[in-house]
Amino acid sequence: MKTLFVLAAIVAVICAEVFKVPIHSAGSKRAQLMNKGKWPEYIKAITSHAATGGQPFIDYYDDFYLGIVSLGTPKQNFTVVLDTGSSNLWVIDVKCTSQACKGYPNSQFNKHQFDPSKSSTFKNNGQYFSIQYGSGSCYGNLASDNLNMGGIQITGQTFGLAESIADVFGYQPVDGILGLGWPQLAVDNVIPPMQNAVPQLDKPLFSVWLDRKIALSQGGNAGQITYGALDTTNCAATTNYVKLSSLTYWQFPITGFSMGSYNNAKTVQRCHQWNG
Repeated sequence: MKTLFVLAAIVAVICAEVFKVPIHSAGSKRAQLMNKGKWPEYIKAITSHAATGGQPFIDYYDDFYLGIVSLGTPKQNFTVVLDTGSSNLWVIDVKCTSQACKGYPNSQFNKHQFDPSKSSTFKNNGQYFSIQYGSGSCYGNLASDNLNMGGIQITGQTFGLAESIADVFGYQPVDGILGLGWPQLAVDNVIPPMQNAVPQLDKPLFSVWLDRKIALSQGGNAGQITYGALDTTNCAATTNYVKLSSLTYWQFPITGFSMGSYNNAKTVQRCHQWNG
């Protein structure tokens, strides 16, 4: 089933019982393509596709979804986590010489590091930044340069140049993170890329179609993110908008849900979320 997640509806909160659903991993597509020597060809194809105003997802072990963005003039490409739970953009600085910043050899993932000296539009803001995530951290300095995400060009986007990243990132196909959350979540009051992109979009929204590939023989991409429009190719034409309960995370209260044969339609009187 193709499911539309329009991001006014990414995170839902409900007080209910706990149910466990097993998930089977399809493995890392990037590792498999690198082993076959086809990764550069794949990056080129994705970057070309980005001119349509959307970009395909790369599924990493069903853990998180990645996309290709570029920074600088001329463009330098990076594989980043498209993260709805944060609001900052950062990539690895070429000055970072730790093994995590270069990628651990047994991970088979070589990192792409941003080189300011190769961009004619780069500006160093001279401000320190530090971000702590649930699964890792990074720190470095803020800078600004031209960003291209899914064919949307943003001039002078402020982003972090990470001079140190957590070891866990060194084992993953991650050159950085692009936050798609609200400005209230942004560290150092940086304006998130999506908010900078809104003035040039047809509609002030982005939509997400998540696909899942159980077998490599199925081929194709692991979904699609579309900026400024609904994805009417992969998703249903009818959209239901609901009011968010917070302008931090993409969340709203719900009164029921169904998963497979299970249904829960209890009316929620009180529901609390702890983000500690």
